[in-house]
Amino acid sequence: MNSTDNSAMEDKESAILGSVMELQHQLNESLKQLSLERLQVLADFAAYLANAESEAATQELLAIPGLLERVQQNQVTPKTHYTSWRNIRSNV
Repeated sequence: MNSTDNSAMEDKESAILGSVMELQHQLNESLKQLSLERLQVLADFAAYLANAESEAATQELLAIPGLLERVQQNQVTPKTHYTSWRNIRSNV
């Protein structure tokens, strides 16, 4: 990746961050105008959306062949068999 690619990526990330901040500001302004009942409805809906997004990410991970088996295998591996990445690469 060259510096032009990095600059374009940084510009895109900056634009996304600006959009997110603007949307959060708009949402906060709207929240100030809602009744308690409407705030509860919105909170429930936001929880629903977050759950749906999390479920989609979970399904995407589960679709990776062999991933679940590797995770389960790693969970039963004794911690004494692990090596700290700090001991492997000091410049990371």
